[in-house]
Amino acid sequence: MKDISTINPKRILVCQLRQIGDVVLATPSVSLLHKKYPNAEIHVFTEGKCAEVFENNPAVQHVWVIDKKELANPLKALTFYRMVGRSGYDLVVDFQQLPRCRWMLLFSNAAVKLSFKPRWYNRFLYTNWPDFIPDGYAAKYKAGVLQPLGIDWDNEKPQIFVSDEERAEGLACLYSLGVAESDNLITIDPSHRRETRRWSAESYGKLIALIAQEREGIKFFLLYGPGEKDVAEKVKSVAGLGEQCVMLEKPGSLRLMAALIERAVLHIGNCSAPRHFAVGVGTPSITPPGSSSSAWTFPSAEHEEVVPEGLECQPCGNEKCASGLMKCLNDLKPEVVLERVLKLI
Repeated sequence: MKDISTINPKRILVCQLRQIGDVVLATPSVSLLHKKYPNAEIHVFTEGKCAEVFENNPAVQHVWVIDKKELANPLKALTFYRMVGRSGYDLVVDFQQLPRCRWMLLFSNAAVKLSFKPRWYNRFLYTNWPDFIPDGYAAKYKAGVLQPLGIDWDNEKPQIFVSDEERAEGLACLYSLGVAESDNLITIDPSHRRETRRWSAESYGKLIALIAQEREGIKFFLLYGPGEKDVAEKVKSVAGLGEQCVMLEKPGSLRLMAALIERAVLHIGNCSAPRHFAVGVGTPSITPPGSSSSAWTFPSAEHEEVVPEGLECQPCGNEKCASGLMKCLNDLKPEVVLERVLKLI
């Protein structure tokens, strides 16, 4: 492979299609690229549901949005991939090697196509990759792809840039729900598509009730996504705090979520995108990770994960619990999490 540590690209494409949390974890790499090449244009290739992550980001000049419905037509898809690939990039950084990324790269005439070490049958698509990337925090691991450029991760956090208009929208949203500017706010994310990463709604409800007993003047905002409203409603019911615990009738946008989490004094939630948003907007967070590893937790005292002690099987990373007991979640008591919460608020 050729040495690319001294290249000076003028146009860079970063490929991170999904999921929302993973896209947030790619923002430190975007920042590092911008720092290394301040005069280069940086574009992003991502799915529509993730595009809002890059709004207001000063390092990003353009976002190529993948519309899955539109690209269901093979001819339209190939035309789109060719258009992206032939947009004059000097450097393409692919963090996922997904089929849509590979199709785009097939058309790309970029001089440097950088990724993690590909399987033998995909190597013709890439010009460079690091021989080894050390384990650790997920954003650090992503940034490891940039090593051949002479770029090293230096504890950069994910970044979500909230505008003044978005802050005003968040305040207006909270005001409509009875949350005053003087109220301390805690955001709660009780849902997750995987059962092994979803602390129970009952546990969240009990935790909220315990926090309210220990700290006055706190309101709780329940976050949820499409198809998850029932989980939030169950938490609210178990907490039994009435208007002290609020939620929207319909899921809000990612931008509104960012503004609300930024407004909060603490975020508590499962190992899902909102915990990465909390890091990105500078709000402390606590996570019961379930089967997830500590690689998803930013290395800082302001961002904690709580697991029961003495579990040899945690983290397993599995979507199904081998024992069926899910002790990493079911043995975690709200009182234990409360102790961590009270240290941060």
